Amino acid sequence: MKIDLLDPASFDGGQPHEQFRWLREHAPVYRHAEPDGPGFWAVTRQADVRAIGRDSATFSSEPTIMIRDPEPGSGLDFGDHKMMLMMDPPLHTEYRKLISREFTQAPAHAMTPWIDAFARQIVDAVIERGECDFVADIAGEMPSYVIAKLMGLPLDDGRKLYELTEIIHTAPETMPEGAQADAVRRMFEYAMGVIAEKRARPGDDLASRLLHAEVDGRQLDDTDFLLFFLLLIDAGGDTTRNLVGAGMLTLLEHRDQYALLRSDPDRYLPGARDELLRWVSPVIYMRRTATRDTELAGVSIAAGDKVVMYYGAANRDPAAFERPDVFDITRRPNRHVAFGGGTHICLGQHVARVEIDALLKEVIRRMPDIELAGEPAWLASNFISGPRTMPVRFPPARRAAAG
Repeated sequence: MKIDLLDPASFDGGQPHEQFRWLREHAPVYRHAEPDGPGFWAVTRQADVRAIGRDSATFSSEPTIMIRDPEPGSGLDFGDHKMMLMMDPPLHTEYRKLISREFTQAPAHAMTPWIDAFARQIVDAVIERGECDFVADIAGEMPSYVIAKLMGLPLDDGRKLYELTEIIHTAPETMPEGAQADAVRRMFEYAMGVIAEKRARPGDDLASRLLHAEVDGRQLDDTDFLLFFLLLIDAGGDTTRNLVGAGMLTLLEHRDQYALLRSDPDRYLPGARDELLRWVSPVIYMRRTATRDTELAGVSIAAGDKVVMYYGAANRDPAAFERPDVFDITRRPNRHVAFGGGTHICLGQHVARVEIDALLKEVIRRMPDIELAGEPAWLASNFISGPRTMPVRFPPARRAAAG
């Protein structure tokens, strides 16, 4: 079995489950070569992935959660400043507190009415056409609108920022040199305008609150805000956009499950959403770095080694799921790790669930006979899994606003 978890081609069309299956059975903590680096440990069993996520003292998020270390001067190296994703407790805990209030379960549930309204608006924009790109026109719209509203930005700007996140997530070797750093630079240029606007005219929004936030008595500076902005725009779209895009494709490929979901969406949607999260696993991996010599599943790991958790592999682990390779929207229990775990469990998971439910319910109700109109093209990435484009067609219908 050829194992290559760095090549984006391995993830073209979804997770490389044959590779993951071999790794779980033969080398669950596998020493993976890295052509331009020291190599890393690929971890594929769910118990080990959960153990790493719970132990931030041994498995650190510093210096980065990406396999490749940032190159100094590349535009992706922020010097002494760090993104929250790349912090450990207690600093990570303090930064997370700054925004956690907006993303806990009760506030997320309170967003349901206006997120449902966004879903109607999104479907209204395409319903009369009878065809669209499901990713750009539906799945990508929702998280763009939601994060723009939370940050107090124009909704159309959310869409433009989403385009930049696509570049940031695309494997650098598949793009012109410097494209990712340029996308980060353009996002920072936009965020500097947000800083000026919110300082002059603060509002009741997340951006304004961050600009006045303090950690350990120190007010966040501009670079702190830029990194928070990048994180919120970037991570705010990953799960929803890729889950809804790849999730709709999954439903179309499993017509019996789609029919069951359509028969009673209110009953089956919560289970379907969790099964889609397990099945798709939009975030492919997160890296940690060993802070000391340790052992995992009988394998010796040295201080400084890169340790990479593969969520798609953990979500098909037969030790954690009965019939893991069967898509079943009635699966109970469903202890997937699509949102990660431990101190870094996805902060936006509750908002993501509301977004996913709203979009899928609206599509199922108003576009029940949707079908593929061409082959999906997948994002060229070994970090994020999902289609980049997905042409679909459906019987045209009237806009909800028209009655």
